[in-house]
Amino acid sequence: MSLAKYEVFSTVVELGSLTRTAEKLGLTQSAVSHAIASLESEWGFALLTRGRAGIGLTPNGTRVLKHVRDIIQRSELLKQEVASIQGLETGTVRIGTFTSISTQWLPGIMKRFQAEHPAIEIKLLEGDYDEINDWITSGAVDFGFLSLTAARPLDIIPLTKDNLLCIVPDESPYREMNVMSLAQLQAEPFIMPKWGKESDLLRIIKINRLSLNIKYEVLEDQAIMAMVKNGLGISILPEMVLYEALDGIHMIGLEGDPYRTIVLAAVSFKQLSPAARKFKKHIAAWLSEQQVSL
Repeated sequence: MSLAKYEVFSTVVELGSLTRTAEKLGLTQSAVSHAIASLESEWGFALLTRGRAGIGLTPNGTRVLKHVRDIIQRSELLKQEVASIQGLETGTVRIGTFTSISTQWLPGIMKRFQAEHPAIEIKLLEGDYDEINDWITSGAVDFGFLSLTAARPLDIIPLTKDNLLCIVPDESPYREMNVMSLAQLQAEPFIMPKWGKESDLLRIIKINRLSLNIKYEVLEDQAIMAMVKNGLGISILPEMVLYEALDGIHMIGLEGDPYRTIVLAAVSFKQLSPAARKFKKHIAAWLSEQQVSL
């Protein structure tokens, strides 16, 4: 068994590129290709597909990926436990996150953590709710930040509530309103945030049986705000995203005061590595100092 080959395989799947994998791991591209070919030869089946859309997993590759990542995770856990017994600090903490957490929370948390634990490496994977849930479940990350609606069936720690607000351009006739009804959303072109299949917004739409006039589906929060500013439609974004809202847009409360609950999620917090447990404590301490709570 070669742990190095497993790390190559896992990283290729994570990045979707042999070239980027080689750059990240400090290898040549031929070494990356050889590691994959060696595993495929050893196991007797193909792991990856290669096409115009890039690199993907074969059905057999999908079946073994979780076990490969489990082995990598267990190896990291063993290394950290041995270091802890020896009185040393080492290891890597892998965290799944989304844009507003990466922007608002993590810089402050990471600054303090790295000042106290300089030998522990932090790696961030940023994506939508579905991707983060998959990364946690597959072992690609130790834990991740999620909305409560997208965190099932994971182990969770609720962190804070984040209000959902409607944003309209400054010239909108709605801008003078304090609260916008959900029914009024149906009358305007709507820019749908792409947060994942289990997003709070999709839940609100389903529960209230709304029929929105969706003109665009957009992943980036800044792009949504820019599109609203230019009169291409209205949208709904969390208050945390709107802390540096662009000039030219106006924020309005929504009927029923909907919100998302931001949680920290893991397969099991009891099984975190020593380094991950340390980082989790720093999250709690930083949020307490910032007076962030439910």
